[in-house]
Amino acid sequence: MNQFIQWIKIAFRNIIKSRQRTIVTLMAIGFGFAAIALFQGYIHSIYEGLRGSAIHGSGIGHLTIYAKGWEAHGKSDPEAYMIPGKDIEKITRLALKNDHVILASPRLSISGLVSNGKNSTIFIATGVMPEHERAVKGRFYEFQPITGNPLNAKNEFGVEMASALAEHLELAPGGDGVVMGTSLEGQMNALDINIAGTYNTGVADTNDKFIKVPFSFAQSFYDTQKADSIVILLDHWNHTNLVKQQLTDMLASSGIEIEIKTWKQLSVFYKNVRNMMDMIFLFIFIIVFIIVIMSTTNTMGMAVIERTREIGTLRALGLKRRGVSFLFAAEGGLLGLTGCLFGLGIHTLVWAAINYAQPSYIPPGNSTPVSLNVDFLPISIAQLIIFMTLLALISAIVPARRAARQNVVNSLTHV
Repeated sequence: MNQFIQWIKIAFRNIIKSRQRTIVTLMAIGFGFAAIALFQGYIHSIYEGLRGSAIHGSGIGHLTIYAKGWEAHGKSDPEAYMIPGKDIEKITRLALKNDHVILASPRLSISGLVSNGKNSTIFIATGVMPEHERAVKGRFYEFQPITGNPLNAKNEFGVEMASALAEHLELAPGGDGVVMGTSLEGQMNALDINIAGTYNTGVADTNDKFIKVPFSFAQSFYDTQKADSIVILLDHWNHTNLVKQQLTDMLASSGIEIEIKTWKQLSVFYKNVRNMMDMIFLFIFIIVFIIVIMSTTNTMGMAVIERTREIGTLRALGLKRRGVSFLFAAEGGLLGLTGCLFGLGIHTLVWAAINYAQPSYIPPGNSTPVSLNVDFLPISIAQLIIFMTLLALISAIVPARRAARQNVVNSLTHV
């Protein structure tokens, strides 16, 4: 142990000798480390936000149960591939027996025309259980504040209308309108609505089309007792695949034919954005990877040339080739570790500044600002320090082996 500490001391002294080159190398490693750590924290926060937005913001929950065949034939023949009323209660009861399930809520999507008596436009609505909405939305309930009143099971005709749609129809909370469309059997139907409240969906493409209605209202509009899906909310997203398999087996044994989709399968946007961010992170990581290798190799290579006589002296005093290789490798590893610690300082300062300033921006397609967050990830940072230190150490092996193979006599006479 004492010998190892002695080697580290010697390596540290050698690094200090060429301060200018050492500083440049440390800056390259440090800024590279900070860039990777910050971007990793940024995309981690994006993934968390996207996951929450998919599960809670869009209201699809962790799992969504459909009648068997809905995905393939539901659009062409919706009535034949909906969940019958008698099965809704049974599925809900069986699902709630699972320890990880905290909510099972039926849904029914409807569409048609909405009118204020003068103007009409298309609408897309989701029939939900009003008493379940706050639980399904979670923390996103606060991010989509409602102007007016939320859905209420006691007010069957009260709806929540997207703010841009309400503005287009010149409707405000308390106003009345009419929705028109065809039932599942093809009969025209029209129902009065009362605008209980308005909300911003957060997405420009949906903020002028969406309405949220009570589940019973949606059933009346389509003249049915069925549901097109049942949303399952879990205690943690990590249990998604486990509960999916458990519910599939349980419902199959009960004679109910269903198909279950996870939030990842239903959220195409999440998958596309994650793939894009992973590619960007890989691109940045490769650039930093090359910079660290080139910087460390260059520093160690120059050190070998400048310290040729020193290497010859050490070899003449009895230091073996393995000792010379170890010395230069230790210098490379020490450069990597010091550079990472320098980068950690930069990362922490920038992270603190971002948390203090709390900047925000509006992504393409959004209608509301999004906070720019960078998560502090201690485990990932520790792994990155170990990886980049080892990377710098390995980068020093090539010049270290070249130094060890030098002829002792030639090294002593090198000018």
